[in-house]
Amino acid sequence: MQSRSARLPDAFAIEQLIQVHVADGTLLPRSLSDICENIRDFIVVENEGEIVGCGALHLYGMHLAEIRSITVTSKSKGRGAGRVLVDGLLREAKHQHVTCVCLFTRIPEFFGRMGFRMVNKEALPDKALKDCLLCPRQHACDEIAMYKGTLPKSAAVSRQPRALQTYVQIASRQS
Repeated sequence: MQSRSARLPDAFAIEQLIQVHVADGTLLPRSLSDICENIRDFIVVENEGEIVGCGALHLYGMHLAEIRSITVTSKSKGRGAGRVLVDGLLREAKHQHVTCVCLFTRIPEFFGRMGFRMVNKEALPDKALKDCLLCPRQHACDEIAMYKGTLPKSAAVSRQPRALQTYVQIASRQS
């Protein structure tokens, strides 16, 4: 089994892998067009030429990235595909000089074995502002927030809108 960067021809297989876990709320839905737009975020795991897993690394900035949409086929569970995915996504985070990687999961034991630690969701405001406010389980969330690396002290990029700037007219139009 090996991981590689996803390519546009992989988008349909990625959509199918994710869709299996949307109904039970394990993964948030991702449309085919969304996957295509964000294909550079994804890696896939192949076994004998077949895609058996996928995952994405969403970059918030050098202070934080999130592992998301991570899944493997049922026949690949327990065979190392998940570890290959996480290792590949962590390599990409390191390549991007990201200091903290987070994820939300219902299987903290799996990620804990790879060095992730539990944290309050409030410690990851970037994630909450991006996804949690839109999540159908927002008020009944059963996912565990986890992180690896240096937890950000505050968001590097403000989510507050900039104050309106006053513009000065340089020249007036003459008729």
